[in-house]
Amino acid sequence: MGFVRDSVKEAENKTTGFVVPKPVIKPPPSSPPEDFKALQVIVESDKMCELKFGSYCLWRRQHREKMKDYLVRKMKDQLYVARAYYPSIAKVPHLDQFTQEMKQNIQEFERILSESSSDPDLPPQVEKKLQKMEATIAKAKLAIVECNNVDKKLRQLVDLTEDEANFHMKQSAFLYQLAVQTTPKSLHCLSMRLTVEYFKATPIDADQSESFLNPNLHHYVMFSSNVLASSVVINSTVMNARASRKQVFHVLTDKQSFFSMKMWFYTNSYKDATVQVLNIEDLNIEGHLFSHLSMPQELRVSFLSASESRTEYISVFSHWHYALPMIFPTLKKIVVLDDDIVVQRDLSELWSLDMNGKVIGALQLCTVRLGALKGYMGKENYDANSCTWMSGLNIIDLVRWKDRDVTRKYQSLVQQKPSEATTIRAAMLTFQGLLVALDNTWVLSGLGHNYGISKEAINKAAVLHFNGNMKPWLELGISPYKVHWRKYLNLDNHFLTDCNVNP
Repeated sequence: MGFVRDSVKEAENKTTGFVVPKPVIKPPPSSPPEDFKALQVIVESDKMCELKFGSYCLWRRQHREKMKDYLVRKMKDQLYVARAYYPSIAKVPHLDQFTQEMKQNIQEFERILSESSSDPDLPPQVEKKLQKMEATIAKAKLAIVECNNVDKKLRQLVDLTEDEANFHMKQSAFLYQLAVQTTPKSLHCLSMRLTVEYFKATPIDADQSESFLNPNLHHYVMFSSNVLASSVVINSTVMNARASRKQVFHVLTDKQSFFSMKMWFYTNSYKDATVQVLNIEDLNIEGHLFSHLSMPQELRVSFLSASESRTEYISVFSHWHYALPMIFPTLKKIVVLDDDIVVQRDLSELWSLDMNGKVIGALQLCTVRLGALKGYMGKENYDANSCTWMSGLNIIDLVRWKDRDVTRKYQSLVQQKPSEATTIRAAMLTFQGLLVALDNTWVLSGLGHNYGISKEAINKAAVLHFNGNMKPWLELGISPYKVHWRKYLNLDNHFLTDCNVNP
């Protein structure tokens, strides 16, 4: 248990939270009812939880279970309060009869609770006993006694309850983060099976180098170590394309996932599209930032005000995204996709997008301004009112990228000690003045944490972005949204059935 208590501290992720001062409101003449007060406490608790733990609290709210064994819990509470009052009542000589009555009630509750641990185990007429104990406690409260002992006992109860509640919340948040960050057993099985099959079959790729280098085709680039996620992205893009023969997909992965990726895309076809799998460790790219595969990063930003609490997840490029011109020197334009998206519409219009001389097209998130990231932005000069931008779906003009020397600008911002803070700052500042905002109909984000997205909004979007912790391939994924991801999986594939892959 000691290990768990230490570990749960890791669940308190770094966050940028903003507490807006509450307006001063005069209380109404009459006090609100007790149930309203209780509801108010729960709401305030939920707000603080979201500020501290982000999407875990959104998940917990949706999966909150009805309290079990309510009567047993109520009996335990009443017993604790009765025990707190009993020593003070017993010291008053003229309350001997009431003391005896109270003692009998306490002993009866102790006997019942020693024999019953759940509501079905309780004896009949237990509700009458609860009413009797409630009346006894009410009478004890009216007695004129020395209150120090009662006060001490009740404060102990409150402190113990708060400590236990905080511990269980941290423990639960830690387990949630563990579930989010751990590869599901079925996906691990899939990767291992594909790797084994690759070395058994040693497939030989057809020579498609002309397609890989042809700047007149539509090139899509994705960094991923997740076979299933990559497959869904490519399949959904191809299935909704008017002309798949012009599509070329470049999947960049690490050495560990390379062979499973190769086997999967060797044994699965995607209409007339071409798929290339690259091991980044085989690429001769200079610079300490490009020593190992790094995925797009996600930053959680939680806001707290008097009227609402809100959590956003901002996804940004990894270090390797800034090596794209070096990896694809012959290409002029590319579309960069994250592996947690689903495409619902033809994307070919992106190649005719007027970029007004800019380097990158991206979705802007104006619900989070750069000023909200001041903890990450440091002392750099920037417009605090500028919108942040998201990875997920990005169109990049590699010719202008080279002309503006974007990679060198990024490296100078990251400097010699890359960290989460420097990466976020560099990602936001590198494209200042070089970004054109994509229309909001292109991308709908938030499907990995926001339970409140409407079906209408989902159906209208060209791309669904599952940014946030609740990815669609995880058991924790939001069920109503997962169906849009699952329909691009071929669950009859023998590798998937053998590994029991059924997100």
